[in-house]
Amino acid sequence: MLQIDIISAVPELLESPLNHSIIQRAKDKGLLEINIVDLRSYGIGKHSQIDDYQYGGGAGMVLMVEPLYNCITELKSKNDYDEIIYLSPDGKTFDQKQANRMSLMSKFLLICGHYKGIDQRIRDHLVTAEISVGDFVISGGEPAAIIVADAVGRLIPGVLNDGTSALTDSFQDNLLAPEVYTRPSSFNDWEVPPVLLSGHDANIDAWRQKNALERTEKLRPDLLG
Repeated sequence: MLQIDIISAVPELLESPLNHSIIQRAKDKGLLEINIVDLRSYGIGKHSQIDDYQYGGGAGMVLMVEPLYNCITELKSKNDYDEIIYLSPDGKTFDQKQANRMSLMSKFLLICGHYKGIDQRIRDHLVTAEISVGDFVISGGEPAAIIVADAVGRLIPGVLNDGTSALTDSFQDNLLAPEVYTRPSSFNDWEVPPVLLSGHDANIDAWRQKNALERTEKLRPDLLG
């Protein structure tokens, strides 16, 4: 079983996406455990403060070092994490190879930033890896955590009903997935490629491989470089 713990200042943002569809199926099967940790529980003072103005001035609040330190330290005392990951726009870009590698882990911790991010001292002393989901900025790390949990969780053996499904997804072989069709075979005179109706498995496999290569050359040639 894979355990994913997620530290969030706004845990409500994570609840619905991580409690439905394939992720919920993985949890129901006992293959995946996801624990959402409310950073506010480790806040300072009577108002449970977790953020403050940044030293040196400038717009935007920063998640404080002390609540994060206390939270991570307590979690580490109970768990032997393979990685403690901060979701950051300047981290390593998350891709399918990284998802494959993380699906083989036992436990990892995701830290969701908010506002202007987290105190650098947490990144320097407690974080073991940083991940970005793209070259853009979002309001917090929660959407990124959902992406990572979903991409990794569906790769766990036994999660998908068809164990080979994930192996044919886009990016698994540095190729985009081939085109897909379903019934009816003819609609508005738009026809499904005849080979897919032939029942000849070898020809269908060859067509899919060729189609995947052609689509990748056209749409994402950088994947072939």
